[in-house]
Amino acid sequence: CRRLVLQTRWRNSDLDEYDIKALIGRGSFSRVVRVEHKGTHQPFAIKMMEVEFPEGREVCTTELTVLKRVSHPNIVHMVEVFQFPHRVYMVLELATGGELLDRVVSKGHFTERDATKAIKMVLAAISYLHSLGITHRDLKPENLLYYHPGSNSRLLVTDFGLAIVDTSWSLRTTCGTAEYMAPEMVQRKPYWSAVDLWAMGVISFIVLSGSMPFEDDSRTKLYRAIMRGKYSYSGDPWPCVSNLAKDFISGLLRVDPSSRLTAEQAQQHPWVASEAATSSCTNLHRSFPSVGIHPVFLWQRLHNKRHLIKHTGKCDLFYIYILNAVCKTKAALLLIKPAVN
Repeated sequence: CRRLVLQTRWRNSDLDEYDIKALIGRGSFSRVVRVEHKGTHQPFAIKMMEVEFPEGREVCTTELTVLKRVSHPNIVHMVEVFQFPHRVYMVLELATGGELLDRVVSKGHFTERDATKAIKMVLAAISYLHSLGITHRDLKPENLLYYHPGSNSRLLVTDFGLAIVDTSWSLRTTCGTAEYMAPEMVQRKPYWSAVDLWAMGVISFIVLSGSMPFEDDSRTKLYRAIMRGKYSYSGDPWPCVSNLAKDFISGLLRVDPSSRLTAEQAQQHPWVASEAATSSCTNLHRSFPSVGIHPVFLWQRLHNKRHLIKHTGKCDLFYIYILNAVCKTKAALLLIKPAVN
């Protein structure tokens, strides 16, 4: 067993010193369990990755490379690593506050200022990653987790299995989740870290409206819409959203990556920098107070996950999330599409 200790107090500890409490996630090449250190009773997450086969080994190597290199309050922190011939165990800080959209849903009342606080933290992480030559390539709400349930919690960027390190040359590989892919990636043109900013534009659109800027059951039509970069600010709650917020999104959802806002420019945008100080305190999701996000959007997220599974073979506890979200409201049960096997 090879050990790599990263800023940990337990330099002589081993896996036996962690008590497994529950399975909290599962993927094609990994499982995530909640654990407790027997000596300190401090909770952690252990990500167990299968590296016997090339695909799993590649994902694991990428994630390890990134997590060993980074140290930022808005990026999940790796405490230590245990490496065996066929399996790698990453000890990570445990995020218990739920996904970004979980927070939006549970909050009930959600304003532009709430949105900017979340977006500001993600942009800080992206700016830091890009300064190190790291492109995430799979930014989406499911990979943004709150450290704890409190209102002042840090928001953490997670899941670096598709990340790329050292983007001194352009890339062409298509990867990630279809609805968040930038036009240049869809077209298989050379791309660089600007794809992360496009994804941030999609995320910002979702957080403010509860709907996707680009969506279609047909992958071909979806890609066509993304390549055109045509989206709409019509319908609720957009009349209540400030022009500054729309300008911010428009700066990110530019088809030409060279004209797209960089992470640093996005951080300095007046809407983000001021935390929407001039915007109203209107509840943007008041139309669906018991859900916060339109129930049909929950269906779309399930559909998105099928796209990702088909493309990368990746799967997790997303289906349980959907069932939980749907069961929280009778309205969702009436609006959600039925036949899912």
